[in-house]
Amino acid sequence: MANDTGPGAALKTPVLAGLAGAVTALGQAPFGWALPGFAALIVLLGMLGAERLTPRRAALLGWLAGLGYFATALHWIVEPFLIEPELYGWLAPFGLIGLAGGLALFWAAALWAAQRAGGGVWRVAIALALAELARGHVFTGFPWALVGYTWSETVLAQWAALIGPYGLTLLTLLMAALPVWLWTRLRAAPMVLRAGAALGLSGGLGLACLFVAVSLAARDLPAAPDAPILRLVQPNAPQDQKWDPDMIPVFFNRMVAYSAAPGDPDLIIWPESAVPVLLEDAAPTLGYISDEAGQVPLVLGIQRSEGDDFYNSATLVDASGQSVQVYDKHHLVPFGEYMPFPAFWQRLGITGLAARVDTGYSAGPGPQIMDLGVATAIPLICYEAVFPAYARTAPRPDMLLQLTNDAWFGKFSGPYQHLAQARMRAIESGLPMVRVANTGVSAVIDAKGRITHALPLGEAGFVDAPLPPALPATPYAQMGEWPTGLLLFFLAVAAIWPLSRNRH
Repeated sequence: MANDTGPGAALKTPVLAGLAGAVTALGQAPFGWALPGFAALIVLLGMLGAERLTPRRAALLGWLAGLGYFATALHWIVEPFLIEPELYGWLAPFGLIGLAGGLALFWAAALWAAQRAGGGVWRVAIALALAELARGHVFTGFPWALVGYTWSETVLAQWAALIGPYGLTLLTLLMAALPVWLWTRLRAAPMVLRAGAALGLSGGLGLACLFVAVSLAARDLPAAPDAPILRLVQPNAPQDQKWDPDMIPVFFNRMVAYSAAPGDPDLIIWPESAVPVLLEDAAPTLGYISDEAGQVPLVLGIQRSEGDDFYNSATLVDASGQSVQVYDKHHLVPFGEYMPFPAFWQRLGITGLAARVDTGYSAGPGPQIMDLGVATAIPLICYEAVFPAYARTAPRPDMLLQLTNDAWFGKFSGPYQHLAQARMRAIESGLPMVRVANTGVSAVIDAKGRITHALPLGEAGFVDAPLPPALPATPYAQMGEWPTGLLLFFLAVAAIWPLSRNRH
């Protein structure tokens, strides 16, 4: 874990730290520039880890790198504020800088700790991997745009079946640290030799990782002849029109017409909050939908109330038009579906952006499995699909089912990043993912993360698709984050141990 000068020594400026972070983020969807993003990550680690810095300086550069990374990856966060710009538009820049700057604090803390432990590129890589694990769990967690998702649009995403998204993030950081470390170790050698050795070793290990990933992805997963046929209904309701009294009947009738269209589906699925009445008042509406759909069972996104509590829910409607199962979303979006410290925000007249009531939504009891008749499923409503742990339950279901309203995320990066994470959940769990989105992208995804059927972003329509088969539980589905967490623990101890010995 050397602290020698390296290729980033001359580049160690605040502007370039932010720029390297921003380019690293281009590996995320929809750009999918995995190799340029990975190259920028190598440069970033060279800047942050190849030369000893003061902890304060390292924290500053780490924060600026994180700011560039998260502002680029999460720039879609301004979109919800622009749905009602007269009310929330002024908050858009604060939302972007606040979120990016807040998440960048995890990177700043990681760099500070790495330098306090002695510095060097390996310590920086380990510390950043710990920071990414922490931001996925601290303060309810926000594991969006993990560094490992650089590979989400490539075959290397298959590694998630073995080590999960945090393990993939650790692997990515260690692979990026390797050429920096080798460069510093060979500082006395000619430039050409240093570059050749760094590129050769990194390329060789990269090819080995690629070989494993290709082997994991090689299996075809055709649907069985008797696989249930699922109808995905996508109304394409823009968020600024979704609750307009004049437009509600338009979108509702559109979904009813798609549900009644010719075909022979075994299950019809509508997106998040698709039914425009509360569940407790919806018996006539559900009966009408069921009659028009030919008494085919349906899963519908709907809202419901219970006393003073309101829930963002999904319900299974049987062939007779009765609601027979209900799932309440349990992991709510902070500042979207509820406001932390609500009394403070209510005094300012600010409520959750996605909440349909001033008090916000209440959280359901937790993950559950729904028996849909044709298959069992873990329901995930919108944001819940970004959390890897929710795709891992016992007993094991037949599929993952995400109902979402991605109209909040705009039309460029947010919906595609959400889709990419849904694909990662399928790879990690070895389960097919059925994703039904209000504005798109609705998709059937097989257990290797491959899209078999889809409706594009911004188009109204429906698609009938057979349910792909599930695979046996992957190593990650069986063990979760424990292997990565233990490995990070031992790596952190190994990084700190020499320093503690020197102090004694």
